Amino acid sequence: MRDLPEQRSERIFQRVVTTFNMSVGRLKRITVEQGQCGGRPCIRGQRIRVTDLLELLANGASFDEILADYSFLEQEDIYAAIEYAAHQADHTVLQAL
Repeated sequence: MRDLPEQRSERIFQRVVTTFNMSVGRLKRITVEQGQCGGRPCIRGQRIRVTDLLELLANGASFDEILADYSFLEQEDIYAAIEYAAHQADHTVLQAL
């Protein structure tokens, strides 16, 4: 018997939480929806991508500046984006000899 979409999503979600040892609350802040922002990871279904927050931080924006400019965001959203990106970057890179 095939899983219902929500059962499959929950299984995938639990595997990601276990594999990456991420905070469940933070991971739930990262959403991916087909047709929104090109299917890229966003914050809580809003039209701001994880990469948008990371680029703001990389260019010197402070948490306070980001939160002032994007009033719908919460500090925990910024931490979620950073944690999500850290886990995305944490993989073995194989190099040709």
